[in-house]
Amino acid sequence: MFKIVKKQKLAEDTFLMEIESPEIAKKAKAGQFIILRIDEKGERIPLTIADHSKRTITIVFLVVGETTKQLASLRKGDKLLDFVGPLGNPSDIKEYGTVCLVGGGLGIAPIYSIGKALKKSKNNIITIIGAKTKKHLFWEDRFKKISHKLIICTDDGSKGIKGFVSNALKNLMEEERINLVIAIGPPIMMKVISDITKDRIKTIASLNPIMIDGMGMCGVCRVIVDETVKFACSDGPEFDAHKIEWDELMNRNKMYAEEEQCNNQKCVKK
Repeated sequence: MFKIVKKQKLAEDTFLMEIESPEIAKKAKAGQFIILRIDEKGERIPLTIADHSKRTITIVFLVVGETTKQLASLRKGDKLLDFVGPLGNPSDIKEYGTVCLVGGGLGIAPIYSIGKALKKSKNNIITIIGAKTKKHLFWEDRFKKISHKLIICTDDGSKGIKGFVSNALKNLMEEERINLVIAIGPPIMMKVISDITKDRIKTIASLNPIMIDGMGMCGVCRVIVDETVKFACSDGPEFDAHKIEWDELMNRNKMYAEEEQCNNQKCVKK
């Protein structure tokens, strides 16, 4: 059992939890993820490691379905049945020069640990974070500490620049010489980012497709990269964004959309 040592609401339907797991924490690196299960009847859900200390792993999640709703109902002191990790390959941390981090929605959380590690490797960090409204933004204070420049975007213009993170990146590319872009967020956002930077800037995307075992055995998280089948859990989760078959990824992520909607609405199929 894994104890919840901290719980905090970060933004609209967005929560932070620190889980006591020293064995995972001492091995965790930026870019990796964990898989948790609340109880014996619960589903397994993958979440990227947002931060870690010597004894704890920080996760950030958005309430979108029954499992995350149940997770959000737990309190400090409660325990999780399963907490497995660290899984996946860590980010390639080295000195690149100027790195632009782009985080959209929940993707704001995982780019933080990557950015923190890249700053330690003497990179110049420019961060673009975006959300629907200012109520959905979080960790601006954290990013200010690691970024030489922080650009905030909201769809409705309630804070920062009105519009998408892709537009902010496009403008930034005219002003700055960027050596690497790392994008984490909804697949459509990452696809647009990769289209903008193609043939101009090396771009990495972190994928979070449908996943079960997290070790490459079940094959559920397969993605097409450079016309070859890869498994996001064991080959990734980070890939060259310009080689990802984005349309195939987005179609696969919709496989259980009807069941999820039905479950959220408590409907009964005949």
